[in-house]
Amino acid sequence: MDTQAEALQQRFLGWQCRLRQIAMRQGEGRPSEGMQPRVLLREDGLYSTSITVLINRCSAESDASQFRYLVQKTHDPADRFANGLKFLSATHYQRPHEFSDELTALFQSGGLLVRALLAKRACTLVFSQFSAAYTLPCTVRQLFDDTPAYQATYWHNRLFNSRMPKDVIVLGFKPDWNKASTTV
Repeated sequence: MDTQAEALQQRFLGWQCRLRQIAMRQGEGRPSEGMQPRVLLREDGLYSTSITVLINRCSAESDASQFRYLVQKTHDPADRFANGLKFLSATHYQRPHEFSDELTALFQSGGLLVRALLAKRACTLVFSQFSAAYTLPCTVRQLFDDTPAYQATYWHNRLFNSRMPKDVIVLGFKPDWNKASTTV
């Protein structure tokens, strides 16, 4: 990756961390527009619906353990939500350089979008919020339950969604920073 692409990657991760800090501290944890990119599967510019993506630390094992602990600590969804919000609003998003650039998202198994993403193994994610926009061509892969990023994504979603379906798939979206672009 060249220097310009690396700088773009770091700006994007910093922007994502700031958006998530705002969402946790001021938005009661609701994903903001900048955390829900539009998915472009075809070159004709037609988008699917937006998806909610997560950013995970490069060493996601400890976060996965903490999320799992917070979920299993109580059966009360309101307590889980409050505990998750408290954990993520403290210092979790303070150091953007600790985060992997592979974004993750959880889907119900068998959906049309999941099947299309897995068949094509590529898409473009288009992020936009405030005065910033990022267009990230990505490779797509299925993560399996023995990987830290899968575990962090699964347990993070369980914290905030007490009605999460049992049959889920976690996909990873790895940007090609040399082809990515931004308007800031």
